[in-house]
Amino acid sequence: MGFTQTVKNIWSVEDLRKRIGITLLLVIIYRFGCYVVLPGINPDSLMALKNFTSDGLMQLLDMFSGGAFSQASIFALGIMPYITASIVIQLLGMVLPSFQKMQREGESGRMKLNQYTRYLTVLILVLQGPAYLMNLKYQVQAAGGYVDMSFWMMVFMTVVLAAGSMFIMWLGERIDQKGVGNGISFIILIGIIARLPEAFFQEFTGRLINSAGGGLVLFLVEIVILLAVIAGAVLLVQGTRKVPVQYAKRIVGNKQYGGARQYIPLKVNAAGVMPIIFAQAIMFIPITLAGFSAKQTGFIGALTDMYGWTYNIIYFLMIVAFTYFYTAITVRPAQMAEELKRNNGFIPGIKPGKPTVEYLDSIMSRITLPGSIFLGIVAILPAIAYVCGLNRNFASFFGGTSLLILVGVVLDTLRIVEGHLLMRHYDGLMKDGSRIQGRTTGNRAF
Repeated sequence: MGFTQTVKNIWSVEDLRKRIGITLLLVIIYRFGCYVVLPGINPDSLMALKNFTSDGLMQLLDMFSGGAFSQASIFALGIMPYITASIVIQLLGMVLPSFQKMQREGESGRMKLNQYTRYLTVLILVLQGPAYLMNLKYQVQAAGGYVDMSFWMMVFMTVVLAAGSMFIMWLGERIDQKGVGNGISFIILIGIIARLPEAFFQEFTGRLINSAGGGLVLFLVEIVILLAVIAGAVLLVQGTRKVPVQYAKRIVGNKQYGGARQYIPLKVNAAGVMPIIFAQAIMFIPITLAGFSAKQTGFIGALTDMYGWTYNIIYFLMIVAFTYFYTAITVRPAQMAEELKRNNGFIPGIKPGKPTVEYLDSIMSRITLPGSIFLGIVAILPAIAYVCGLNRNFASFFGGTSLLILVGVVLDTLRIVEGHLLMRHYDGLMKDGSRIQGRTTGNRAF
């Protein structure tokens, strides 16, 4: 099926057409807000802040906010406080019985957890707002400008920043309910993509101007390598190991159940992008404690240099460790074995009970190792690309959280669109008739 016919099929589904239109409208509102500068700030005095966020960990923060961080926008704090709060609530649900009980209560429990997440998001915003404003004051003064940072003005700006982030969260929820879905991740995707054209143009012009010869060939080689990395990220998101399960026959009344062979899909990367987020959050601690207002030196400086050997070795090892940790607390072989036994199923050649638990655990250990190493390599690829001579903005798209979010959210969105088409008896998006697999078939990003 051609691309034109696919677009016609999408446009002919009224509900899907409305959802795509609403999503585009909300995205436009979000992008417009990224350029609305905080009250009392002169946009001409923000050049120092833009230079400060063009390198290192600050560049990563600015990317996730879609450039709002360097613009001193009302959306400067972005959606990351909400994601941090979501991760904390998710971890509490794994260790606290009261939160585990709410998780088992279905829709009512989910609503309570969402409310706790919002409260925690506000608390994080109240703490991050003044820190961002003090850094903003330092950068504006370094550029020879002036900004009023009296107590009440700082309170007012903190309220504006918090309201901006909460409004972004509201936009994400509207995309979930009225749009194509996956709203929070979709907003992060838009923020990352907003930086791609500029990075692409900078790399293209840099190769043509600075290279003595063959600059265009080098640029094409870089594009081919980037496409190969994207293909690897797709395999990392979708990759599974299928374990055969035989269900014994059961006769209830006059009906026969079971007797068929099925498969348990164990994901190669069951932890998704969470290990990178955990490791990245920890790597932000040194620069947060040392302060944002000046370049750091010594060991602290090495821990804040995302292109240095010290940073990337520690970062890689932490990702591998967090991958095993997160997989261990999310994939539970004992529960899987119990469900198999309850449904009269078994793995051929493996006895039910403890042997099944040990067999599933051994498989997860074997497939988690290459998955964790590959995830760690993808995370440090931007540093490798920069060392090889790529522009810093363009190198950031060669791996890390940004690439995995791009791949994961695009796959999820395509899967949702395909679901609407198949529900109305249209062909899917793949020519061979196969279904698109996204993160929501296994583990979501956040």
